[in-house]
Amino acid sequence: MKVLITGAAGRIGTVLSRGLAHELRLTDILEPQDGGHEFVAADLNDQDAVDRAVEGVDAVVHLGAVPDEAPFEQIAGPNLHGAFHVFDACRRLGVGRIVYASSNHATGMYPVGEPLTEHYTPRPDGLYGASKVYGEALGRMYADKFGLEFVALRIGTFDERPPNKRALHTWLSHGDAVRLVDAALTAPDVGFTIVYGASANTRRWWPLDDAAKRIGFEPQDDAEDYADELQEGPHYDRQGGPNTEPGFGGWA
Repeated sequence: MKVLITGAAGRIGTVLSRGLAHELRLTDILEPQDGGHEFVAADLNDQDAVDRAVEGVDAVVHLGAVPDEAPFEQIAGPNLHGAFHVFDACRRLGVGRIVYASSNHATGMYPVGEPLTEHYTPRPDGLYGASKVYGEALGRMYADKFGLEFVALRIGTFDERPPNKRALHTWLSHGDAVRLVDAALTAPDVGFTIVYGASANTRRWWPLDDAAKRIGFEPQDDAEDYADELQEGPHYDRQGGPNTEPGFGGWA
C-alpha cells in the first residue's frame, strides 16, 4: 500500500513515518528532518500542491492541521480549507481511503467518565474541536455521496509517556498510535467509522467498542504503569480538560 501522510513533520507524523510498514510519501510545508521517505512539499491551502501530493497513492493519513486551540484566522486555513482540499483531491484522483486525525476535543464538553462511542453527538470544547467535527462531517459526506472509505480517529493524549493524571484516561502511546493508524488503513470494508484513539488504559473513558473492533484495533499499552509517577494537576469536570475553559486559546 502506498500511503500519503500529511502534516508529516509534526509529532504524530514523525512517529508514524518511523513505525508504519507501508510505502510512504510525506508532505508538509517543510521536509521532516528524518528523511528516508519520498517527500512532496505542499501547503494545505494550495489545491494544486495538495493534488500533486495525493496523486498516485492508495490511501491518505490526514494529520495536517493547527494542532490545538487557536484564533479562527489561524485554524480556518489548515483545518477547514485544508481538509476539503485533501478530501476532494482523494475523490478526484481515485484514492479509496482517508484516515483522518480527529480529536477527543470534538466531544470535550461531555462530563468526565462518560463512556463515549462513535454514536454520541459531537460536543466540541473550542474552535479546534469544532474544526475536527467539521472534518468528520465532511468525511461523512464524501463517504455517503462518493463512496470513499473514511476512518476518523478521535485521538486522545498522544505522548511517549502519560504527562499527568488526566492522561490515565486518555493516553495514546506511540506504539498504539502506529497500531491504530495501521488498523484504520488495512481493515476491510470500513465505510465511515469513528474510533477513539487511546491505549488500553485501565481508567480509559472510551470503551473499545464495535468501531474499534471493526477496524481490528488492539491497543497494548496502559497508562496505569506510570500512575505512581504522575502529578495530580488541575481538576476538570469535562473531558476536554483545559480546553473547556472559556479563555483557553486566547480568542474569546
